[in-house]
Amino acid sequence: VQLQASGGGLVQAGGSLRLSCAASGRNFRINDMGWYRQAPGKQREPVADITSGGRKNYADSVKGRFTISRDNAKNTVYLQMSSLKPEDTAVYLCNADYVENDPYGTVVVGRVWGQGTQVTVSS
Repeated sequence: VQLQASGGGLVQAGGSLRLSCAASGRNFRINDMGWYRQAPGKQREPVADITSGGRKNYADSVKGRFTISRDNAKNTVYLQMSSLKPEDTAVYLCNADYVENDPYGTVVVGRVWGQGTQVTVSS
């Protein structure tokens, strides 16, 4: 299973961006999906996550400004970011918990990460 993230960029404070992250592979099912971010010199921190049933969690720092959603048919998770602040500047990484049936019939359970997409918010 692989994840491909897109949608980052440069935006002024108060602006909006939408991130996407699509899972691909064979014979797999995606469970929880989420977004983390890592700013220069700081630890990676969770931003938001969503279960396959649609239950959502947000970091306090983004509540009311960010919205996570997913399209299960497309195995894609989205992060709509609004009212962006300079402190939101970071590399945003998506992840997904998956269950996969490998070619030998073995069930593999794991977590996969996307490559990260840069979000820069100017003041």
